[in-house]
Amino acid sequence: MLNVIDEFTHECLAIRVARPRSIPDDAGHRCRRLLKLRINPRPGKINAMSLASPQRVAGRRPPALRRSWLFCPGADREALLAARSCGADVLIQELEDFTPPERRPEARALAVEIYSAWRAAGILAAVRINPIESEGRADLAAAMHGAPDIVLMSKVAEPAQVAALDAEVSRFEERLGLPAGATELAPNIESARGIMQTYAIAKASPRVTSVVGSTEDLAADLNASRSKAGAELAYARQRLHLECTAAQVLSVDCPYTFADLPGCEADARHARALGYVAKSAVDPTHVAAINRVMTPSAEEVREARFVVESFEAARAAGRERARRGDLLIEVPAYFSAKRLLARAAALRVEGT
Repeated sequence: MLNVIDEFTHECLAIRVARPRSIPDDAGHRCRRLLKLRINPRPGKINAMSLASPQRVAGRRPPALRRSWLFCPGADREALLAARSCGADVLIQELEDFTPPERRPEARALAVEIYSAWRAAGILAAVRINPIESEGRADLAAAMHGAPDIVLMSKVAEPAQVAALDAEVSRFEERLGLPAGATELAPNIESARGIMQTYAIAKASPRVTSVVGSTEDLAADLNASRSKAGAELAYARQRLHLECTAAQVLSVDCPYTFADLPGCEADARHARALGYVAKSAVDPTHVAAINRVMTPSAEEVREARFVVESFEAARAAGRERARRGDLLIEVPAYFSAKRLLARAAALRVEGT
């Protein structure tokens, strides 16, 4: 994992300082502005959009490389341990809907063992707690003894909920001797109200590195019938990603909640087309498809390399842009291609 992160950071730092030869001053200024906006994180804040996000905890997979987030039944020890083999980048002990209320004490007692086993397998250990104003404090009190990498909280609709969670997590870090600020937060937005406040929710705490979308609860809140095509969630998915991008945190697309593997892959491809690089799942058999879709393919790498080489050759020859058929390769496309190559290198895609 350390090698992946080191390579990832190295590639992205190279992008940050690179400047194509023969770029005029005004274009160079625009390039640097683009890099500042899209690659340089703000001090003290993890920029999950960027590919060079600093990490609070050495060796922890960067937010932008967390492609698959699997929700696991909170009280099922066998399933929780078996999840280590599914390939997910983040495993989530789910203490809300996946854990009947009468089994929550049993689930909470598993936290230390489960998170330790997940981390030993090189997987980020996360927990989804109930809202802090209900059973969330009891969930958190148990989970923090296992030092989760990420705490998700269900049904977040107000920035104040995130601020309250931050305060509780800070209190437990101090009490348990955990590194201050090491616990990341990932609010789970499941309502129209939450969608409308995504940006404010994402900015409510410097611990927020990701925001996770919802399917079933959100569709219900919209009084919409749930469908495989997901038309009822189209606007919400786009808006969540847009507001997370503006807030510079990772947007995690909602899970595909049907037992249909081709459908899951198609849904993941739609999310990728919207700009997502991460997606949650409720079925471990969906993880491989999500990882595949959220990882640049060898063909994408070849195309990105062509874009980079063509643009740099055009600039070296004194032209303002390159052309491939009807495609005009300009500055934004050039840097998009560089970012894709850096991501592919970090994920060890063939050809990088």
